[in-house]
Amino acid sequence: MRNIRTYPILATLFLVFAVQGQDRRERRAKTSFENYEFIKAIRNYEDLVKKGTTSPEIYRNLGDANYFNANYSEAAKWYGLVSENDTEPLGTEHMYRYANSLGSIKNYEASSAVLRKIYERNGEKMGMTFEGFKRSIEEKQGSYEIENIAINSIESDFAPSFRLDGIVFSTARDSSIIYNSTHNWNKKRFLNLYMATRTEEGRFRRIMRFSDKLNTRLHESSTAFTQDGKTVYFTRNREKGKTFGRDSKGISRLKLYSAVFEDGKWRRIQQLPFNQEGYSVAHPALNKAEDKLYFTSDIEGTQGQSDIFVVDIHPDGSFGVPKNLGAKINTGGRETFPYVTEDDILYFASDGHPGLGGLDIFAVDLKTIESSRIVNLGEPLNSVADDFSFIINPNTKKGYFASNRAGGMGSDDIYALTELKALDTRCFIHLAGVVKDKETDAFIQNTTVTLLDGNGSIRDETHSDANGEYALTTECQETDYVLVASKDGYASDKRTISMGTMDFSNIALHLVPEDNGTLIGTDLTKHLGTNPIYFDFNTSYLRHDAKMILEKIIAYLNTYPKAKVEIRSHTDSRGHRAYNKVLSQKRARETLNYLLSKDISITRVSSVGMGESQLTNRCDGTIKCTEKEHRKNRRSEFILVE
Repeated sequence: MRNIRTYPILATLFLVFAVQGQDRRERRAKTSFENYEFIKAIRNYEDLVKKGTTSPEIYRNLGDANYFNANYSEAAKWYGLVSENDTEPLGTEHMYRYANSLGSIKNYEASSAVLRKIYERNGEKMGMTFEGFKRSIEEKQGSYEIENIAINSIESDFAPSFRLDGIVFSTARDSSIIYNSTHNWNKKRFLNLYMATRTEEGRFRRIMRFSDKLNTRLHESSTAFTQDGKTVYFTRNREKGKTFGRDSKGISRLKLYSAVFEDGKWRRIQQLPFNQEGYSVAHPALNKAEDKLYFTSDIEGTQGQSDIFVVDIHPDGSFGVPKNLGAKINTGGRETFPYVTEDDILYFASDGHPGLGGLDIFAVDLKTIESSRIVNLGEPLNSVADDFSFIINPNTKKGYFASNRAGGMGSDDIYALTELKALDTRCFIHLAGVVKDKETDAFIQNTTVTLLDGNGSIRDETHSDANGEYALTTECQETDYVLVASKDGYASDKRTISMGTMDFSNIALHLVPEDNGTLIGTDLTKHLGTNPIYFDFNTSYLRHDAKMILEKIIAYLNTYPKAKVEIRSHTDSRGHRAYNKVLSQKRARETLNYLLSKDISITRVSSVGMGESQLTNRCDGTIKCTEKEHRKNRRSEFILVE
C-alpha cells in the first residue's frame, strides 16, 4: 500500500518543483529586463516561451528588449502577438514602438494602420495617411548625399558636434576598458568623447580622446559647444564619486553637465541646475545667440517617452525654467537629439512622427512653427534603421549624422552629408480631383472649384478642364478646409477636407442637375425611397430610426440649396381630436428643431400639425385596428413646396 500511495505524492512534488522552477525562470527574466540587461532578458524570455510559458507581459517585454537593441523584426513579431490580444492590448507607448518596428521592416501600410489606431484612441486626427507619407518621402529624394567616414570603429560612434576646426563625438571604442564596465543595456562598451580634426579638403587627419577631465568610467556623450569652443554642455550618467549614482529604482539616469576651457584644460565641471532626480536629461543643443539650450528629457509631463525642451540661459549664466516644445514637435514616442542651426531650424530624431523605421531625422522652423510642417528628411538620410544626431553647417551645406543601418563599420556609424536641395519647412497641401455629373457620371468642365478656410475666406480657386479635372494649392492650416464646386444649372457640391487625411490626390465632386419642378407637392420620403418618420404612441420625441431618415432629408436639402419643405405631422385616431391636434404640432416642431440644429435655414422649412385629419388607412375609430395599423398614421411627412 505504501508504494501505491507514493506515486501521487511524487507526482505532486514533481509538479510543485516544476512550478517553482518556472517561477524562478520568470523572475530571473524579469529581473534582467528591469535591470536593462536586455540581451540576457531576451534569452531568458525566449527560453520560457519555448517551454510553453506565455503571457502578454512576456511578449511585451520581448518586444521592448528587441526594440531597444534595434532588432525591429523580432520586436514587431512580439508586439504583434500582444496587439492580437483583446483582453490586454498594447498601451500607447508600445503602440508607437510597434508602428516603428513595422516601418523598420518596410511594412509601412501596417505601420500607418497602427498609428491611426493611436490617434483614434486618443481622439485626435492622424497627421498623415500611408499614401500621404509616401508622397512626402518621394518629394525629399535627392535632397542629400551621404558617405560613411573613416573615423568610425567597429564599436558605436555617434553624436557628432562641431568644435572649431573639427568634430567631437561619442564612441565605445576604448579597448582597454574591462568587461565589468560594459553597459548592461545592450552589452556595448562604455562611451567616451573623442575628437577628430579636419584638413582643408574636409578629411579627418587626427582622431584622439577629447579630454581626460571629461571622460570618466561613466558614459559621456552628445556635446554642444559655444562658438568660441570654450564652453561645453554634455551628457553623462549621474555620478556618485567615480561610479554610477543610481536613483530609488536602481537606475543611473542621464544628466546634463557643463565645463569651461581655461588654461588649456577643461575645468569647472558641474551639473546643470534643472536636472531632476528620477528623470533623464540629455542631448544638449545651443541656438546661435547661445541664450537658449535645447535638450531631451523624460521629466514628468512629457508627451511620450522623451520630449524636447528649451531653457533660457541668462546673461549671468543662470538658467530659466525649462519649457516643453509642445505637441506639434513632441509625440507619444521618442523625440531626441535636437540640433538648432543659426537660422533657427530645429533638427531632431523621432520615432513618433511617421517615418521609415526606428528613429528618423526631422526638421521644423522654430521661427514659424505654427505655419511650418514637420519635415521627414527622407532617403538616403533616413532608413529602416535608427538615424539620429544630425548636425549641419547652413553655409557650407555639409554636416554629419549617425545611423546603425546595415553596411556600416560598427553598431552606430557617423556619416558625412551634403545638402543638395534647400530645406523647405513651409507646409502646402495640393488638392486634385474631378467634377462629375452625379446622375450620368459624365465629366463636367468649366466648373468653379473653390477652397475655403475655416473662416470662409477663399484660399484658392480654379475651374475644371475639358476632362473635368481640377487642381488647387494652399498653405496648411490647423482647421479643416471646405471645397465647393458650383456651376449654373447644377446644385453645388460641398466637401469638408480634414487636415487629418493628408491624402488629397483624388477628390471627386458630384453635381446634380437642378430640375426638381416635377417634385413640387411630393413627400420627399417617398422620393428618396425611405419610410416616413414614425412616432411612438402619445409621444413627440424623435426615435433613433427617425433621425437616420432625417439625415437623408438633410443631405437632400444640402444638395439642393433652393429647395423648401413643409413638415406635416400626424396622429392616429385614438384620443380627443383637439388633443391630437396639439400632439401633432409638437411632433412637427420637434422635427423642425432637429433640421435647424443641423444648420438648415429656418427660411427653408416650415411645420404644421395635421392632427388625425389625414389618416392613411381605415382606422378612424369606428373599427378595431391593430397597433401596427395605428402606427402608420403617427408620422411626419416632408412636402416639397419650392
